Amino acid sequence: MGFDPWDAAFVADPYPAYRELREQGRALWWEATGQWLVPHYADVSALLRDRRLGRTYLHRFSHEEFGRQAPPPGHEPFHVLNDNGLLDLEDPAHARVRRLVSKAFTPRTVEQLAPAVDRMARELVGRLLADGGGDLLTVVAEPLPVAVIAELLGVPESDRALLRPWSADICGMYELRPDEETARRAVRASVEFSAYLRELIAERRKVPGEDLISGLIAAHDDEGRLSEQEMISTCVLLLNAGHEATVNTTVNGWWALFRHPEQLAALNSEKLSTAVDELMRYDTPLQLFERWVLDDILVGDTLIPRGAEVALLFGSANRDPARFERPDALDLVRADNPHLSFGAGIHYCLGAPLARRELTASFGALLADGVPPLKLVREPRWRDGYVIRGLDELLVEF
Repeated sequence: MGFDPWDAAFVADPYPAYRELREQGRALWWEATGQWLVPHYADVSALLRDRRLGRTYLHRFSHEEFGRQAPPPGHEPFHVLNDNGLLDLEDPAHARVRRLVSKAFTPRTVEQLAPAVDRMARELVGRLLADGGGDLLTVVAEPLPVAVIAELLGVPESDRALLRPWSADICGMYELRPDEETARRAVRASVEFSAYLRELIAERRKVPGEDLISGLIAAHDDEGRLSEQEMISTCVLLLNAGHEATVNTTVNGWWALFRHPEQLAALNSEKLSTAVDELMRYDTPLQLFERWVLDDILVGDTLIPRGAEVALLFGSANRDPARFERPDALDLVRADNPHLSFGAGIHYCLGAPLARRELTASFGALLADGVPPLKLVREPRWRDGYVIRGLDELLVEF
């Protein structure tokens, strides 16, 4: 099996290994992490919606009942932060929190942000243009989603440089087998980020504004309001999920376009919406998503018992020929494109409309009339890490 998330060659191009996995079966035991790999689109899509699986098991079982060890006590700040966010909650808590968050984070919120997103994208591209080029990752791809989420939350401009390092350190824990140093950084970032947001929430309680934090404080229904921890975890999740996906779709997408010059030459503003989804399908920023098996399930002829963990391979599912015609071809006008990069089921990404808006603005600003064509300076390197997969840099010139 060519599946090896710690091998640089695999991370650079996992797709041949995915092809092998799909040919070998529908659920494959992988000893290295004690997980069942699920590589087919139909199975990944179905299991994302199957309530016999969960992002957590603690709503039904203790660690002991589920046959798992509790995390080390020293990791508690990370787990308190992570476990109270929408991504890791299960019903009924998930339904309650998502309903309340949706009262503040509405389609109208995204619509109102659109002019600011477009303006920020143009300004960042303007800086790249003024310098004659540079690292697309650090000059455009990273600053845009962080600035947008900061604007959304009402984080003062002077504090925004804090957000990206906190987010990067926390997201290190989502990789397979994170080491103790990764955990230490994630815990420190969780403590610092939570303390910062606690102060910001206290300020907004005194003086509400038009930002999302003020909206989260005000959101209520018959079952009550969000707790302070739920608000903190929601804000952190919006930054982490929002910026990691957008950053990596931007740079992975441009790297794909540079390797397909005929597609890049034909790309224009009218094709941007389908192009963004195709770039997310072609080289998804989130390659793997984990689920716990809460009740025995059959995947094909394989019985996966309660207490096991499955690794849903988004990158493989998005290239499955059983669902996508010519899956290894980049087709920026692909009409039938139900990719799984935003997930599915109750955990479908709440920020998907905002991510699409940011990506459309970013690619649009770089392809706008009057902006010379981008040219790759040198072939990029892939960053360490496989679950959240992206480039280390992307040096370009005009």
